Amino acid sequence: MRIVIAGGHGQIALRLERLLAARDHEVAGIIRKPEQAEDLRKAGAEAVVLDLESASVEEAAAALEGADAAVFAAGAGPGSTTERKDTVDRGAAVLFADAAQRAGVRRYVIVSSMGADPDHEGDDVFDHYLRAKGAADVYVLSKEGLDATVLRPGMLTNDAGTGLVNLAPSTGRGPVPRDDVAATLAELVETPATVGLTLELISGTVPVAEAVRGSGS
Repeated sequence: MRIVIAGGHGQIALRLERLLAARDHEVAGIIRKPEQAEDLRKAGAEAVVLDLESASVEEAAAALEGADAAVFAAGAGPGSTTERKDTVDRGAAVLFADAAQRAGVRRYVIVSSMGADPDHEGDDVFDHYLRAKGAADVYVLSKEGLDATVLRPGMLTNDAGTGLVNLAPSTGRGPVPRDDVAATLAELVETPATVGLTLELISGTVPVAEAVRGSGS
């Protein structure tokens, strides 16, 4: 498979690129800064320089040409403004979904957040973030021509992955290593039975591959 990842230099994305390359997939990561390209090459991925905040649908579709799957793992990041929560966490995800549809890429997996909800209340930056993520989730799941899955991890940590998770429509809150998020995404990309699902992810007791297979049953 050829898999294109938005937010290709992110902590989860770099882990995912290594995993997918090790499985002999052809992987490309979309990045904003050319100087990030070497890190992607070391991870086994092709680097595509494109700013999804300012790109057109046509430009993003060109980056997705020939892909079998798209993964949206971009984010405005800690310390960003409410405006960028909207332009990246919602706007770029929507643009990437529109581009995937235009390029004929059906499989679309988006990394969301525990608690994402377009109707979430509050005026803090994090409240805006949860609304932006929730709006993006609703959009991609309803997008005609996309086989989308939404993954909502709990509190992200840099602990070593255990390969054991709790993956379900509702898990309750908890931490999860970025290693295990990446491993779960690698399985989800290859598992069409999860299409249309919104799944929460925290550390647990079930091996990742088994958890993903079970979530689609």
